[in-house]
Amino acid sequence: MDIPTAIASFALAAGLMTLTPGIDTALVLRTAAVDNARDALYAAIGIVAGVFVWGLVAACGLGALLAVSDSAYRLVKFAGAAYLVWLGVGMLRSAMTGHERGEGTSGTSPRERGQSARGWLLRGLGTNLLNPKVGVFYVSFLPQFMPAGVDVVAFSTLLAAIHAVLTLAWFVLLIAATRPFARALAKPSVTRSLDGITGTVIIGFGLRLALSPSAR
Repeated sequence: MDIPTAIASFALAAGLMTLTPGIDTALVLRTAAVDNARDALYAAIGIVAGVFVWGLVAACGLGALLAVSDSAYRLVKFAGAAYLVWLGVGMLRSAMTGHERGEGTSGTSPRERGQSARGWLLRGLGTNLLNPKVGVFYVSFLPQFMPAGVDVVAFSTLLAAIHAVLTLAWFVLLIAATRPFARALAKPSVTRSLDGITGTVIIGFGLRLALSPSAR
């Protein structure tokens, strides 16, 4: 396999993987629908940063530790499961009590907007980094697209960057798709329903991650 073929093949495979719904997609869509496009974009950037970090970790060989060590895998797995359950419970609480929609920014100070941006970026980053299956996936996925004679770390980093760009482009499209429905999504009954559904889904992901078998 030559370099252009490897890049094209990886881009196709990564694109199909990006389109597969998962916890990251649920988080971005919920944030765009219930909060605002700006916060959803920051969550998406955090997720994309996590994708790139996992690619670098796999490229450096550290990701293999998750694939062979039950202890390392379980540590990340249970931390990720606890985080997802915490995130989901927070959304369920919002569904029951209601909250102010963050659509407007005119009454929000720059400091508050900055804190909100950091918060959503860290949520996206944490959601991705605390999923050990992403690391195991990269360890088994990237080697299939390594042409002979290339610098493995450099080429793996390039492939991870391609995946990150595809992921960000997909999330931007998803966020843009919610904008025509912004007025309808702003209704309290709708936002509470979305929080309830998404919170339940995220808790389900967390429980499934906690109960999943070891990496071996």
